[in-house]
Amino acid sequence: MTREEKSAVIEELKEKFQSNQHFYLADTSGMTVADINAFRRMCFNKGLDYKVYKNTLIKKALEGSDGDFEPLNDALKGFSGIIFSQEVSNLPAKVIKDFRKKVGGERPSLKAASIELEFFIGEENLKTLSELKSKNELIGEIVTILQSPAKNVISALKSSGGTIAGLVKTLADREN
Repeated sequence: MTREEKSAVIEELKEKFQSNQHFYLADTSGMTVADINAFRRMCFNKGLDYKVYKNTLIKKALEGSDGDFEPLNDALKGFSGIIFSQEVSNLPAKVIKDFRKKVGGERPSLKAASIELEFFIGEENLKTLSELKSKNELIGEIVTILQSPAKNVISALKSSGGTIAGLVKTLADREN
């Protein structure tokens, strides 16, 4: 690979790191070509981008990106592929777990993950990452919680015939 080609790859990676708040470092070493292709296909079908890069190129791209990515340096050894996710932080972890169930193995393994500049280093974080709720899921839960008291008042009004006296009586009955 020439210097120009390396520079182009580094610039491409910098752009991806800037445009994707979430990325995972995965190790697919020991997998067959067919399994790696199936994993890539599964990532693509879920809207994720998976590609293998040289560790030195990843390090240089991270050094040139906004943020302190130094905690990831220890994970950049051996075989490294990057899974980029633009919106859903837990999707790569779910895809890794689903793929393992499908083929019945321990690969791909999670080396590290960066979720909005928070780092999760090591395979032991895969379960935690897969159970993270997305921003939209959290907003939905908050809206549901906020709507709950209003729904109680509306149902009380409906059940009491819509009178204020009936509402007060219903609310008093609920307190007792």
